[in-house]
Amino acid sequence: MSETPKNGTMKQTERIVQQGGPGRGPMGGMVGQKADDFGTSARRLLSLLRPARGKAVAVLLLGIGSVASVVIGPYLLGKATDAVFNGFIGARLEGQTQADAVARAEASGDSGLADFLRGLKGVVPGQGVDFDEVGRLLLIALLVYVGGQVLGWLQGYLVNDVVQATVKQMRTDVEEKVHRLPLAYFDRQPRGELLSRVTNDIDNVAQNLQQTMSQLLTSLLMVVGVLGAMFWVSPLLAVIAVVSVPIAMFVTGRIMKRSQSQFINQWRQTGRLNAQVEEAISGHALVTVFGRRQAVEDEFDSANEELYQSSYRAQFISGLVMPLMMLVGNLNYVVIAVVGGLRVTSGALTIGEVQAFIQYSRTFTQPITQIASMANLLQSGVASAERVFELLDADEEVAPASLSPAPRPADTRGEVAFEDVSFSYDPEEPLIEDLSLVAHPGQMVAIVGPTGAGKTTLVNLIMRFYELDRGRITLDGTDIATMGRGELRSRIGMVLQDTWLFEGTIRDNIAYGRPDATEEEVRAAARATYVDRFVHSLPEGYDTLVDDEGSNLSAGERQLITIARAFLAQPALLILDEATSSVDTRTELLLQQAMAALRTDRTSFVIAHRLSTIRDADLILVMEHGRIVEQGSHAELLERDGAFARLHAAQFAAAVV
Repeated sequence: MSETPKNGTMKQTERIVQQGGPGRGPMGGMVGQKADDFGTSARRLLSLLRPARGKAVAVLLLGIGSVASVVIGPYLLGKATDAVFNGFIGARLEGQTQADAVARAEASGDSGLADFLRGLKGVVPGQGVDFDEVGRLLLIALLVYVGGQVLGWLQGYLVNDVVQATVKQMRTDVEEKVHRLPLAYFDRQPRGELLSRVTNDIDNVAQNLQQTMSQLLTSLLMVVGVLGAMFWVSPLLAVIAVVSVPIAMFVTGRIMKRSQSQFINQWRQTGRLNAQVEEAISGHALVTVFGRRQAVEDEFDSANEELYQSSYRAQFISGLVMPLMMLVGNLNYVVIAVVGGLRVTSGALTIGEVQAFIQYSRTFTQPITQIASMANLLQSGVASAERVFELLDADEEVAPASLSPAPRPADTRGEVAFEDVSFSYDPEEPLIEDLSLVAHPGQMVAIVGPTGAGKTTLVNLIMRFYELDRGRITLDGTDIATMGRGELRSRIGMVLQDTWLFEGTIRDNIAYGRPDATEEEVRAAARATYVDRFVHSLPEGYDTLVDDEGSNLSAGERQLITIARAFLAQPALLILDEATSSVDTRTELLLQQAMAALRTDRTSFVIAHRLSTIRDADLILVMEHGRIVEQGSHAELLERDGAFARLHAAQFAAAVV
């Protein structure tokens, strides 16, 4: 089983040197390359709710019920007010009819009072307040409001269930997508920026869906329901109230247009800052050794200040929505109160109807204000969703041309052939061109050369971490491009110079490449690779917990564990990338013996800088600028007095004063 290199690559330095590679710092990668399409991203975000259509319909119905209670409540309270007022007037009219009271007012020249008395409805002269009717109306209103609150609670419960399930699926999609991305994507993308998309942006989407889905739906339903009730009570006052809608839409639209770009920039700067912090923490030792702390702090201060400025502008601009909407609503309220009072005095409306309409008008402006105040949340959430969708839309690894063009051999012999292979990271900078070689089963093939020669690239191509530009690579006669990557890599074991341990026990790390291994097989692999020798000195033995950095183990001990991991997997093809560089000389000699046993009956590719470790190699490939300039045994290459001899002399020559 193959091992996944730390940061998804092997020896990034070599590749970056030979191609002037992409920046790994906060300024590198794809930060800022974004589409600014609010509508498309918002529709795509809503489409994620399709699997929960049934619950979404239930949320809609509960929202309608909750809004209905808000619409019916003021009407019932208005009826109660009319009942009280009519009873009060009826008691004052005792001994005379309503028509007599109107005639008396006209005779006295008070036409306004006459119109008011003429417009009264439901007044019974001599009858006071019917408290039973008032109590019944208030009880019904209470039940309506309580029922509306219960429906609102159920709606919130379902919304929470729908949102969390949707975000859970989004996280699953992102996790699966990451494993389908080619290694080249991670070369371009700073790790902190990628982590920001996977964590911060998805969390922001979840928070915004949670806060806006229920409120936005309820607010829209409220606008429709209350608007209908207002037109039913008084079309004239409804028209006055509706005038505030285009004003509100104009104000909101102007502010949203300006705040969208600011929120996009805010999350872009967040990803950049995360990348800078992650890089500084990961390289803290180097920062300290080279005295670059002040430079790192200055860089952080600069990125932090840019994030502060973009966040401040985004929040300030979007924060203007609420006070401006409240101003529009208050002006609308004053106009309705004045016109409504005039309509009461003219007898066109009752006091209860005006009271209900004023409640409707306040309720009408409230959802509009809520929608406007959610503009900043929507902008921020959709901006984060765009960044997540950009990751989900990234080009994936090319699928094999054919997964089963021919029967696969049950046992891999390990013959690897390069046939006119050409590859480059950048089309403008050729690296490997027309390379051909054959590694026969059981051979130890050593690859040497200066930094940037293409040694690690060569083994990366065998693992299909990158796709060839031209030519093909075969494993036992089968083109690896026609094999599934999992099938190919299951036959290959890899030990890297940069060790990587997962959080867990030492036993778990050894068995990582073969989880079904027995306890005895794990211990046998540990003994063969001399892990067993130091494990017994640890308090918990094989149950000792290590973190992902292996900070409680030495560099050499971590490397021994990775070698044991490959030993246990028993691969048919073995790749060793400076696998003994972190161990002492005595342990290296022991490991050479262990790896000699590990290489028995299997083909192995060994990348080496210390030429003393490859004296027994069957074939040594000397690479320069992506080409094999020499090949042969150790003795043959020394006799040729060429590139290998120069490397050997440079490494073993005595120091010159």
